[in-house]
Amino acid sequence: MNVERRRPVPASLAGVTTSRRGQSPAAFDAPVKVAVDGLNFYYGTKRALDGISIQIRSNLVTALIGPSGCGKSTFLRTLNRMNDIIPDTRVEGTVLIDDQSIYESRVDVVQLRRRVGMVFQKSNPFPKSIFENVAYGLRINGLVKTRAELEGRVEESLQQAAIWEEVKDRLQESALALSGGQQQRLCIARALAIRPEILLMDEPASALDPIATQRIEELIYELKKKYTIVIVTHNMQQAARVSDQTAFFWLGRLVEFDRTDKIFTAPAEKLTEDYVTGRCG
Repeated sequence: MNVERRRPVPASLAGVTTSRRGQSPAAFDAPVKVAVDGLNFYYGTKRALDGISIQIRSNLVTALIGPSGCGKSTFLRTLNRMNDIIPDTRVEGTVLIDDQSIYESRVDVVQLRRRVGMVFQKSNPFPKSIFENVAYGLRINGLVKTRAELEGRVEESLQQAAIWEEVKDRLQESALALSGGQQQRLCIARALAIRPEILLMDEPASALDPIATQRIEELIYELKKKYTIVIVTHNMQQAARVSDQTAFFWLGRLVEFDRTDKIFTAPAEKLTEDYVTGRCG
């Protein structure tokens, strides 16, 4: 009998998942937070996502990997209906959060986006003070009643985003004066201020230097204690370091979804193996 010989996992990835994660097997039995079934997404007549079915569990980090244009970011934006703002788009299939469909006509999209926060690839602080950047969502959504409550929520969010100690004496300074890594953590604080249940991150460290990237990765690892996190990344080492589960996309299809250590060391699909070992993509 011919047995296909697996190509060794690159040295840069070998062992990184098992040594970094330390994840209890019980964590993978956590309740399903997001259940997607038969999801198709169209830009006009072009189908960008084809039959995606996936279950994302609470308080885990799920990484979406795959080459550019494979549908990762499109899929991410279906989870809080950010694609709704793009003309001539269409969704088929179901997306459930806590067993409730988010694409029913009666769904309040503003409320949905409070539950499902998003951090974009490029940091986008408002041209306001550090304080007002974090306070913005709290004010427009009427989530606080007093100045003291507002200040407490701003500090809490900056603490959670691991930037409080760096900015606590500069809260009235412009957010645009911060470094790139600080701006990205500020944007994370802004997303956390409204206390979402799910945090979507679209390549949050792709424009950052290695030190700032490490801070973001450490932050993600801490944030999953309170939040369910879905992250898009092109960086295989990053996916291996920060995620518990990994979904591999290719040409709009979900090729494989499994525990991260399995995806990177013993994938079930040959295409997955070729991608994570650098043979394609």
